[in-house]
Formats: sequence, structure tokens, C-alpha cells
Amino acid sequence: MASKPEANAKHGRRRSGWILLLILPYLGLCFPKVYARSLPVLWGFPFFYWYQFAWVIAASLLLAIVYKKLKT
Repeated sequence: MASKPEANAKHGRRRSGWILLLILPYLGLCFPKVYARSLPVLWGFPFFYWYQFAWVIAASLLLAIVYKKLKT
């Protein structure tokens, strides 16, 4: 019975590693001084807007990856 807690601990550490990916969008948007500028422009949109929108897409992809990894 001693092996069950060890197996659960290993499984929990593996899960927490994937969950740490969800910190990336937070860190990417946490410091507005980094992206609060107008250049470069992409398709007429200033950097400030398309940078944030890129994080929306990236966060969705990261959530999908974490969900799939934790589901298995």
C-alpha cells in the first residue's frame, strides 16, 4: 500500500508541470510597459492590440494542450 501514495505523488508532479504552462499568458500580459507601444504595425493594427490578441490565441492553444495532457 505504500506504493500508492508514491504513484500519486509522481502523477501530481507531472500534472503540475503541465499546469505551469498556464502561467505564460499571465506573464506575457502582466507587464504592459513591454508592449504599450504602437510600432510595429501589423495589418494596420498597432503592436499594443495585436500583441494582446496573439495572447488570446496562444492562451487558447495552451489551454487545449493542458486539457489534453491532463485528460490522459
